Amino acid sequence: MLPILINNEYSRLRSVLFGTSQSNGPIPLAEDCYDPSSLLHVESGTYPVEVDMRTEMAAVLEVFEKYEIQVFRPTVINDYNQIFARDIAFVIEDKLIISNILPERNNEINALKPLFKLIPKENIYTLPEECHIEGGDVIVSGKYIFIGIYSGSDYSDFITARTNFSAAQAIQKLFPEKIVKTFELRKSNTNLLENALHLDCCFQPLGQGKALIHSNGFLNRIDYEWLIDFYGKDHVFEVTNEEMSQMNCNIFSISEIVLISEQNFTRLNTWLAVQGFIVEKVPYSEISKQGGLLRCSTLPLIRD
Repeated sequence: MLPILINNEYSRLRSVLFGTSQSNGPIPLAEDCYDPSSLLHVESGTYPVEVDMRTEMAAVLEVFEKYEIQVFRPTVINDYNQIFARDIAFVIEDKLIISNILPERNNEINALKPLFKLIPKENIYTLPEECHIEGGDVIVSGKYIFIGIYSGSDYSDFITARTNFSAAQAIQKLFPEKIVKTFELRKSNTNLLENALHLDCCFQPLGQGKALIHSNGFLNRIDYEWLIDFYGKDHVFEVTNEEMSQMNCNIFSISEIVLISEQNFTRLNTWLAVQGFIVEKVPYSEISKQGGLLRCSTLPLIRD
């Protein structure tokens, strides 16, 4: 059996589920896009093609091999986007929670059945149907579980609203010893600069007490200020609007000092190096056009 265990976002990674771009399917129609980034690139004719995405994911696989990380992949479904593994499930402590995702993406869950067979049944949870949640909105940080939500009365109007307060309440019941803190996220179906699709699009904790934060991703400034106070301003890299749209917050930690980042994130990568991080730079700009980057593509299963 696979002894899943996750207590934070940056302890040494041992095992991970990594999405796949194999048989990714045709370019979607504009009306079928789930996020403003995909919509923008469909309408502008710059939506990524499979051969480029496979090249980018292969570069990440090389980094995983370098650090001797066990990698699982989803079962390939023909003509189906399966890149963003983070959305479909997440691990907290020794429990795997299957997300209640957009109905159009349910087949992505079925593609993980071989993995689920390696995890004890009593450690796999599904929340009630009314609890909408995706893994990109869940960040584990020691005694805290940070969850990005949208609780506006117009929730159903936003295809970009993926996690609700009911889900946060259910997670709190599942982990009564932890502190679940919610953050209201800014949502837009069409404006890339005014949408935080998930919490990990505007916030990510790193090792060494550092964090990446984008202020405009939070609907209420008090949430942004709480995070600044929690980490300390000197320990935070403030991500700009343009950098947020390129997914600068969505890099991925292999350990407290080793990170995978997009090779074109010049300002961020320079700051990380100054802070003492080892930055493994990979090409991932084509995949980012679909509204996700490295954290979105990975589902950590075991960290030290």
